[in-house]
Amino acid sequence: MSSSIPSRIPQIQSSEPFQPRVFHLSPLIRITLLLFYVSLTVPLPFLAAVTHAAVPPMVLAIGLILGGLALYAALCERVIVDEQGVQVAYPAWVPQLFRKGWSLPWAEVKALKPRSTGQGGIVYYFLSTSEQAYLLPMRIAGFAQFVRQVQVKTGIDTTDVRPLAQPWMYLFLLVLTVFLLAIDSWTVWTALDWTGLG
Repeated sequence: MSSSIPSRIPQIQSSEPFQPRVFHLSPLIRITLLLFYVSLTVPLPFLAAVTHAAVPPMVLAIGLILGGLALYAALCERVIVDEQGVQVAYPAWVPQLFRKGWSLPWAEVKALKPRSTGQGGIVYYFLSTSEQAYLLPMRIAGFAQFVRQVQVKTGIDTTDVRPLAQPWMYLFLLVLTVFLLAIDSWTVWTALDWTGLG
């Protein structure tokens, strides 16, 4: 774990005033992950029909649709910042048992604590005065403005806080996903031909 913990700065230098705002997950990340899920799962029911798998294609298709809804729900995360604090929330249709949000008043933010990931990246946690940790959302659109707003309200220096993944990484994954979707189209067409539905 990194030993460098963003500390409070005596005087905040910010070119923009604090403005309440709702931050959503980056559209690039949402589109890429949803398409990647589709590319990995769409051929499976058709292949199950061709190979006469133990799991019926219809049951498999229903399971994959439910999995897609679960992924979409996770990608509907939104971060709300206002005068009172920061909140991570999900739409009302997302069950709390599946994705539970959290809220933290600015007055209770003690520090931002970095932690190394298994892939060599760094994630940050809000550390509250009660020593509870809240994962800093790092995949939202407008992340730079978000951390500046955090600095304005908490006095914690966020100069060195960077997103976990850069946009080019998701662009690269998106390109690979498009190629995979092209292969999926051929796979599905071949499966339909084998089953006499093509």
